[in-house]
Amino acid sequence: MCVEVLQSGLYTTIQDLGRHGYQQQGVSVSGPMDKIALRLANLLVGNKETEAVMETTLNGPKLLFHETKLIAISGGDFSPTINGEPVPTGRPVLIRKGSILNMGSARKGCRAYIALAGGIDVPKVLASRSTYVRAKIGGYKGRPLKKGDSILTLQPTLLNSLLEKQLLNQLETQRFLSTEWLIGENVIPLYKNKIIRVIRGQQFEKFTGLSKNLFFQQSFIISSQSDRMGYRLSGEPLELSLPLEMISEGVSMGTIQVPPDGQPIILMADRQTTGGYPKIGYIASVDLPLLAQCKPGEKIRFQEITLREAQLELKKKEKMIQTVKIGIELMIKK
Repeated sequence: MCVEVLQSGLYTTIQDLGRHGYQQQGVSVSGPMDKIALRLANLLVGNKETEAVMETTLNGPKLLFHETKLIAISGGDFSPTINGEPVPTGRPVLIRKGSILNMGSARKGCRAYIALAGGIDVPKVLASRSTYVRAKIGGYKGRPLKKGDSILTLQPTLLNSLLEKQLLNQLETQRFLSTEWLIGENVIPLYKNKIIRVIRGQQFEKFTGLSKNLFFQQSFIISSQSDRMGYRLSGEPLELSLPLEMISEGVSMGTIQVPPDGQPIILMADRQTTGGYPKIGYIASVDLPLLAQCKPGEKIRFQEITLREAQLELKKKEKMIQTVKIGIELMIKK
């Protein structure tokens, strides 16, 4: 046993980058709500970006470490503490055996990611360790974590071992020790901006002129019924110009569907694989992590972006992450 779950938090699951290639069989991709935060947490401890981590929502877990372990926390601000002492996020942290990590409640953002050196060791199902609760597959027995669960890790990589050795040599009587270097705020957003960029969907022109204007001009409230499957929005209803019959077709994370009640639904990580409602838009991939960090009850607004602009923004973000990856490797190896 490496880590014991003392308290599970509101909704903590194990996720990697997702279960790709099975939507034609009706299997959801799942994976992280905030892909960027997951990748950065892994990079910070020297893992591959694809390793499984813990994703926690709104209220985090309390974890007892049965061995000294290298971790990193990224994503929302959950005011984490180790044995009551505040612990920094966005940087590697070495936790001494017998210490307790308490994640607390989300102050900024909605979700946080906890990476363990080596990656979390749970069986792969259809080539992924991601939890898909509705199908009861993947992760830890196909369900959210609960009190008493034991978390194991895979064998450490060379980068894991080098970084752990660096911090272990400096660890004296402290319960934990972090590096002086960290990922800057230009990479990890502050989750303050609630303007989400959107590409027009195939059925955008099927909506009334008023509804098309409302889509970009009004603020929508994220419903308390929102979850990993979809964000339900509340606002002035959006209406079609004429009744429209559609055949169900494949959908992706970020698809914005408008059901008959006129209240948009944004499909998220655990979405169904097909949808038959009109698609008014698609969240630009670069802004999906920002949306994933929005809480129920918060207001968001949509801003139009072209496909070309969205692609360029995503390329810029990917270039930044690769620069961070190289920088972290250099800091570990120096």
